[in-house]
Amino acid sequence: MLKPFYNKTYCEAGCDEAGRGCLAGPVVAAAVILPSDFYHPLLNDSKQLSHAQRLELKPIIMEYAVSWAIAETDNHEIDKINILNASILAMHRAVEKLHITPNLLLIDGNRFKTYPDIAHLCVIKGDSIFASIAAASILAKTHRDELMDKWHEDFPHYRWSANKGYPTVDHRAAIEIHGTTDLHRLSFRLLAKSDH
Repeated sequence: MLKPFYNKTYCEAGCDEAGRGCLAGPVVAAAVILPSDFYHPLLNDSKQLSHAQRLELKPIIMEYAVSWAIAETDNHEIDKINILNASILAMHRAVEKLHITPNLLLIDGNRFKTYPDIAHLCVIKGDSIFASIAAASILAKTHRDELMDKWHEDFPHYRWSANKGYPTVDHRAAIEIHGTTDLHRLSFRLLAKSDH
């Protein structure tokens, strides 16, 4: 079962991102402050949930969270500052948008840059340990999926509605045939390595 908090005396925000490994689109981060007594039986790491379960949880998290925020770092910024820095920047932007300033940030993963005047704790696989990080992972993932579904209508060749911008065989094949869009991350290896 997910832990409701790290320290009950703190106001804690869970932070997570979605889309680090994608070839196109932004990296999206969310920050969520949950009530210390929040519980939902479905809540889990977004990767362990079905698309339908994530969509079911999204409005519940938004309704019951003390505060929540979603932010993006676009593909052009990713190309300039690299995906790790872009992921951290997206998390900082999400924290900045919270209506309440937390005392502690619970960060999914093992790398972060200190946010001004707020302590943080990096937690490997944090989205399967703390409820607030799991909630953030769901908001980040659902928001990013919605963006890729919308852009799929403009660029149907790349099948973003199915692959969400990840490096699937069909996505890479479409890049080879049709080239890149303004949403592709040009600093990433967009084509599969040649066998020759």
